[in-house]
Amino acid sequence: MDYTENLLENLEENVKDNLSKITKVFKQIKKKKPKNLDTFVHGVHDDVFEKIDCLSCGNCCKSLGPRITDVDISKMAKYLKIKPSKVVTDYLRMDEDNDYVFKTMPCPFLMPDNYCMIYESRPKACREYPHTDRRRFYQVLDLSIENLKTCPAVLEVSKAIVDEFER
Repeated sequence: MDYTENLLENLEENVKDNLSKITKVFKQIKKKKPKNLDTFVHGVHDDVFEKIDCLSCGNCCKSLGPRITDVDISKMAKYLKIKPSKVVTDYLRMDEDNDYVFKTMPCPFLMPDNYCMIYESRPKACREYPHTDRRRFYQVLDLSIENLKTCPAVLEVSKAIVDEFER
């Protein structure tokens, strides 16, 4: 079992063990907005993703339904060589917020080896996930708390943040 598979297997237990502490520290960070937060988080992100292989996991593609924009639909249609309306009818549905999401999960473009069939034209939400390398990380702290329940990398980044910023 590789590092990623081990993290994934123990994800639920690790979340249970760490969630309250992470939530507490993230609330403190939201109030204080430390100047060095982005630099620290980006460094941890790089370290974590040197060890974690997303293709050994694929949990996000199996369980999270990204919001699909009109730009995403156009890019996917061009890549698949079909009309945007066909992308909508074949793969998408409107959710309760009137956003397009995939009709089915796991993602209809996820292959058995966890590769993405449309990787080059995947939706923006997929390209940006898990958001641990974005600027102004304090703006996605609540989202990160949700994402750590799905993504072992987000949990590892969050634990490192707690170790660094816990008061």
